Amino acid sequence: MTRTAARQLALQLCFAADAGGDLTADEFFDEDYFFALPPEDSLFTELPDETQMKYIRTLVNGVRENVGELDAVISRYSRGWKLSRISKTALCVLRCALYEILYMPDIPPAASINEAIELAKGYDEPETVSFINGILGSFMRDRESSAGTDEP
Repeated sequence: MTRTAARQLALQLCFAADAGGDLTADEFFDEDYFFALPPEDSLFTELPDETQMKYIRTLVNGVRENVGELDAVISRYSRGWKLSRISKTALCVLRCALYEILYMPDIPPAASINEAIELAKGYDEPETVSFINGILGSFMRDRESSAGTDEP
């Protein structure tokens, strides 16, 4: 399984949690549950290995624990848009990408952004993909311009 596939599984778990589900990663990856998911979707043909599970758990738990901070960043950069107007999928994509950028230094920010855009293309309209790209791009430009200053 690739990191991209692991990221997509993490996105699905984040989406389920955001929708009010209480499915844990252990329950989701239980063989009986996992392999009962749509067999036509190649994503559900291989369980993540130990390294991929660690990444998925870190991302899903990190997004859950830091959703307030992540949503504040999204709100700051989604000028004119309230969080309630942003699709749930786009919010989950943004939260995952921002969590990786802010808390997972072993993942290059450019990789997080690229993966977020590619994932969004599979779930959202082109306008939403552009919206996600704009938020992440603006965040990174501000972050890079404030590097070396006392600003957070």
